[in-house]
Amino acid sequence: MEEEDFKTRLKSAKNKAKSKYSENKEPSTSGMGQAFKMSTELVAAVAVGTIIGFILDNWFGTKPWLILIFFFVGVVAGIMNVIKSAKKMQK
Repeated sequence: MEEEDFKTRLKSAKNKAKSKYSENKEPSTSGMGQAFKMSTELVAAVAVGTIIGFILDNWFGTKPWLILIFFFVGVVAGIMNVIKSAKKMQK
């Protein structure tokens, strides 16, 4: 009798644990955290593009042109990353 009661309680506890696990499949991140991540991605892409342009300008001696080109490449890459992250958040 006690063994059946134990099995029933064990089964009930397992079902509760499964339901709690299935409810929490999505990672819970705050909106502020997601906004910080997206803004960081944008700023990092622009910074990396600008730094690459600066290095190449110094190397080739084409002072403002490669900085400008890679700045805009960084802006485009950053915006594309933000769009990709926003689409991922919608799912």
